[in-house]
Amino acid sequence: MNSHHPMPQTPITSAETLGTLIRQTRKRQQLTLETLAGLCGVSMRFLSELENGRASCGLGRVLLVMETLGIELYATPPDTAS
Repeated sequence: MNSHHPMPQTPITSAETLGTLIRQTRKRQQLTLETLAGLCGVSMRFLSELENGRASCGLGRVLLVMETLGIELYATPPDTAS
C-alpha cells in the first residue's frame, strides 16, 4: 500500500538518477515492469531502458511514467537576483 509520509526530494542530475528514482517508486508501489508499462501505454523495453538510465528516452513518455507513479517533477532555475 502507498504510504502518505513525504519522501525526501531527490536532485535529478542524470538519466541514471531519474531511472533509479522511477525503479524505487515502482517497487515501493509493488508494480512489475509489465504492469506499469501497461498502465502507461509504453513498452516494457522502454521502461527497462528508462530505469537503467538510458539518456535518449523521450521526455514525453518519461513524464507520462512519472505521472502514473505520482512523481512530481520540479525545476529550480538558478537564483538570478542581482
